[in-house]
Amino acid sequence: MPQDNKKELMLEERKVKALEKIANVLDALTLWFEDIDKEEWSNRMQYYLAEFHNQYIEEETKDKK
Repeated sequence: MPQDNKKELMLEERKVKALEKIANVLDALTLWFEDIDKEEWSNRMQYYLAEFHNQYIEEETKDKK
C-alpha cells in the first residue's frame, strides 16, 4: 500500500510540473501576441486565421453533415 501511495504522489507531481510548463508556454505566447505590431500583422493574421478556418472548421462542419 505505501508503494502505491508513493507512485500516486509521484504521478501527481509529474502532472503538476507538466501543467506548470504548459502554463509558462501559454503565458509566453500571450505576451508575444500582446507585443506584436498588430497593424503590420493584420493582413498576415487574417490570412492565417482564414486558412485555419477553411482547413479545420469548415471541414469539421462538412464532415458532420
